[in-house]
Amino acid sequence: MSRTYWEHYSHPADMGIRGFGPTKEEAFSQAAMALTAVITDLKTVEPKEMVEINCHEQDDELLFISWLNALIYEIATRHMLFGKFNISIKDQRLQAKAWGEQIDLKKHSPAVEVKAATYADLKVQQDKSGNWLVQCIVDV
Repeated sequence: MSRTYWEHYSHPADMGIRGFGPTKEEAFSQAAMALTAVITDLKTVEPKEMVEINCHEQDDELLFISWLNALIYEIATRHMLFGKFNISIKDQRLQAKAWGEQIDLKKHSPAVEVKAATYADLKVQQDKSGNWLVQCIVDV
């Protein structure tokens, strides 16, 4: 049975994020939700505006880090939070649509700023039943 979800996990200095899904795209999407959930309660983020994000890398691990860091860049430069994602990955090219809204300090009460996705504890793997796990430590 495949499940789609995200979670945080302990790390001494920073925060670990994981995404799980029946496809690599869904696992990447779940990890993006985990990233947003480091900053704020996901339930407070409304999908008001759409931003397109594109990445290309040599392998799945680099693509995952590139995806998260592109999302972090969009959060920082657009002053937005994202809570809905549609991702397509083909030939190590990721095309994503991310929906979110402008950061409202009263509404979102951001807990921390995520500075970067790191290579620490980096995994992109498919299990024997075909489900995907993606994870890394994010610098907060």
